[in-house]
This record gives sequence, structure tokens and C-alpha cells, in this order.
Amino acid sequence: MSEKLYTVGKIVNTHGIRGELKIVPETHFPDERFAKGSKLVFVHPEQGTQLPVTVEAAREQKNMFVIKFQGFTNINEVEKYKGWLLKVEEQYLSELPEDEYYYHEIIGCTVFTEEGEELGTISEILSPGANDVWTVQRPAGKPLLLPYIDDVVLNVDINEKKVTVRLMEGLLDL
Repeated sequence: MSEKLYTVGKIVNTHGIRGELKIVPETHFPDERFAKGSKLVFVHPEQGTQLPVTVEAAREQKNMFVIKFQGFTNINEVEKYKGWLLKVEEQYLSELPEDEYYYHEIIGCTVFTEEGEELGTISEILSPGANDVWTVQRPAGKPLLLPYIDDVVLNVDINEKKVTVRLMEGLLDL
């Protein structure tokens, strides 16, 4: 496979004895991504070994998804994939509305204040509830947690990998 792949989940465990897997989603669109018939790829996190798979059935369960993939009928066939990543080929990514971004577009962006001070690099995106929180890895000190809201995130330039923010009072003290 030469196409670019993007992580949409991580296989954390098996479920039952019929070949189902528990997936922690890493996508804003799990219902679309894990829909019946979706084409995904298992990827070994260290070796990079790839296995194309197709979703047979999926259901949400306790902030995870339990997914059955075509061709796997029992626990023995899927056990070895625990810890692998679940990825999607670039061709299956859909266009997003303006001011919406895929995780892979945001992670790695450098964050600057509106005064031009560099704060660090976005290393992770958390989805705790009403809005996403971007984790900014700072050169020194604890990571900065930035809520993705209009009052804080002023501009996102995906091409330049640059985000401009207005820091709310006390945000750096957390």
C-alpha cells in the first residue's frame, strides 16, 4: 500500500469469542469511519505491517467501539492484533466544512500567541465533552491545554502548520 494512512483508532482488546475487537476511536467521525462496509487497515505500531480489512458490523460501547471485521470468526484469529492501529486511506477522507480539521492536520502545528510568542507544538487532541482540547507540548514545563473555542483559537493555518491563540487569563497557570 503506497497511499497515505491516517489513524482512526487503536485496537485495545478482543470482545467475546466471535472475533470482535474493542477499538478506542481517534476520529471525530466514528459512526462514519466504522460503518458497515468501511475499508480500513490494521497497522502494527512498530513493524508497520499492514492488513486491509472491511467492517462487517460495529456498535458503540462505553466510549469505545466493538467492531467485527469480515473474514474473522473467532477470538483466536484476532487476538494477535491487540495494540495495532486502525487506519484509513487518504482517498476515504471526506471534505470538511470550513474551520473544521482532521486530527492529523492539527497535530504538529506550532502555536503562537497573538503577540507572536511561540508556545509550543500541538501533540495530542482530547475530546472530553463539549469541545476539543488541544495539548501543546511546551519547550519547558507542563503541557498547555487549549480549549478549541473561538475565544481562544483565533487562526489555524494548515499549510503553514501554524495556530494563533489568545490566552485566557490563568490558562498558563494550569
